Amino acid sequence: MTQSTLSLLFLGKAEDPDCARALEYCQKNFSHVTYCLGKWGDPLPENIRNWEGDYIISYLSRWVVPEELLNHAKIAAINFHPASPEYPGIGCNNFALYEDAKEYGATCHHMARKVDTGRIIAVKRFPLRPEDGVEEILKQTYENQMALFFEIAQIMAEGKELPASPETWTRPPFSRKQFDELFRITADMSQEEIARRVRAISYKHWQPYIELGGFRFEYKPK
Repeated sequence: MTQSTLSLLFLGKAEDPDCARALEYCQKNFSHVTYCLGKWGDPLPENIRNWEGDYIISYLSRWVVPEELLNHAKIAAINFHPASPEYPGIGCNNFALYEDAKEYGATCHHMARKVDTGRIIAVKRFPLRPEDGVEEILKQTYENQMALFFEIAQIMAEGKELPASPETWTRPPFSRKQFDELFRITADMSQEEIARRVRAISYKHWQPYIELGGFRFEYKPK
């Protein structure tokens, strides 16, 4: 495949191997690539706000892209969301586990002013097993998201029109408040509810907690 003459702005996560692979693909297949990689809390660089070109790709980016920057993309501004359309917003894999979803996936969609509301381009799904936890769902999600990226990026590089999926977002994006609430365990919760929260949240140093007397204690199942 010959290198596309289209210009592209790539926004991604710093020190992430998948983002590095995606960026490398873009640099090999698009002649004009501007990129910015960041961590949570990093400000969007001021010089990026004035970018103008054909495409914007957001891949695990830590920024909510301002509407004025979205409007600078002549063809499309797209995002690769690490969840299927049933789980927009933050903590998507955690809510899928909490709800005991039978399948999950990754979504490519047009970016809009409000996060995870733009028209869907394509979805790649995989089944979830009852024994899957956060580690397992993340591994499968990132593998499927990477595969979806290569499919869509090739279409873009070849100058073809992006596909349009018949799928739509099924609910408003989950909020930070809803996500934080998922960590909390109280004495009046049933064992079933506690088990659902433990499965949904437990991963490395992220653990559910019990709140007693104004203090928080890590919940440790018996």
